[in-house]
Amino acid sequence: MLENNSVGSGIIATVFGATGFLGRYVVQQLAKMGSQVLVPFRGSEDCHRHLKLMGDLGQIVPMKYNPRDESSIKAVMAKANVVINLIGRDHETRNYSFDEVHYHMAEKLAMISKEHGGIMRFIQVSCLGASPSSESKMLRAKAAAEEAILRELPEATILRPAVMVGTEDRILNRWAHFAKNYGFLPLIGDGSTKIQPVYVVDVAGALTTALRDDGSSMGKIYELGGPDIFTIHELAELMYDTIREWPRYVKVPFPIAKAIATPREVLLNKVPFPLPTPNMFNLDEINTLTKDTVVSGNALTFDDLGIVPHKLKGYPIEFLISYRKGGPQFGSTISEKVSPEDFP
Repeated sequence: MLENNSVGSGIIATVFGATGFLGRYVVQQLAKMGSQVLVPFRGSEDCHRHLKLMGDLGQIVPMKYNPRDESSIKAVMAKANVVINLIGRDHETRNYSFDEVHYHMAEKLAMISKEHGGIMRFIQVSCLGASPSSESKMLRAKAAAEEAILRELPEATILRPAVMVGTEDRILNRWAHFAKNYGFLPLIGDGSTKIQPVYVVDVAGALTTALRDDGSSMGKIYELGGPDIFTIHELAELMYDTIREWPRYVKVPFPIAKAIATPREVLLNKVPFPLPTPNMFNLDEINTLTKDTVVSGNALTFDDLGIVPHKLKGYPIEFLISYRKGGPQFGSTISEKVSPEDFP
């Protein structure tokens, strides 16, 4: 247990990746605990402003840093006693590869934390399905990061959340946006791949619960999946039901989906300009869909942290009503579902 000091909870946490999807919920819960949160950022001065509202004056401290400058990283960790690594992305760019973002950065943070001497807890957020044998480059890099972190800091806690759902998510929002604009949704493969989506607030709750415990979570790996397992097709049906439209799909076999996505990967480092962010056809995501991604039977889970995760139906996906073509109140009965032809 972290000792109390001038900060309410005794926690001074440097949260790498705080400006991302999961980050905003982690910062909110840390602030609610009375912790001081140091927010490293590398973008514009506006990228962190939504976090300032989550704590009292001086509680949320934005700090500009360069992830490729070790002295810069040390500076944002200097006063911390907790380091949380949420850094991640679902596609590569010309400037940042999966290995650099997910593996080398995590390894660097673990090494600096070890040298620091005052870091009491290190929490790494990985991904469900992380494995050195995965077809996904991202999941292989995440697995390498876990190994490197536990080598440097055997007492670190590793969380492996499944695909996260919430207001700013990159799965249901993307699907609903595509379905609304194009009138159909591409199903990679036949839509039978199984996933176990989890509400982002539950993941943030698991992280802060592990941080507040008596040290029983140190050196352990937790797999965080929601209470229900969906096929991709079933989750898409839930999305369509929420936005009140009749489902329309185009099944895209894996070989064709990979062929559509491959040119971006080939050109990524061969053209002198940035390429568009992949939307429905992200080669690495397609590779993850070739295998079910669910919590393994012998893993530590939410249950071991005393948390009951939310079911997705209801509040966790209510944000999708903003995609209803007739407005949020339209389609309250099944007979009022609309098809793309009903509106210009």
